Amino acid sequence: MVVEAADTARALGSGDVDVLGTPRMIALCEQACCRAVSPDLPNGATTVGVKVRVDHLQPSPIGARVRAEATVRKVEGRRISFTVSASDDRGLVAVGRVTRVIVDLERFMSRLG
Repeated sequence: MVVEAADTARALGSGDVDVLGTPRMIALCEQACCRAVSPDLPNGATTVGVKVRVDHLQPSPIGARVRAEATVRKVEGRRISFTVSASDDRGLVAVGRVTRVIVDLERFMSRLG
């Protein structure tokens, strides 16, 4: 992604600076997780996030190109643990772990009422 004004901490309400906001950086890491496993999920299944532990190490200014990577660490039943990282042209931006759970999409949505 290229950091735009809408991706900043100021725009997201998570700070007063015009750099990539932590919530947007976490969303980018979660997107990488989804892409890593979506081809292998059964029809009608998706994953939902249940745990995020990420260290945001350095700022990325508006215009920076940020890339996220996700690697499957462990699969325990429906629970998938990932190691994630994000980097820009200046180096490592974030590192951490994300856990997502496989759910049946229709059943999951039906529980919402």
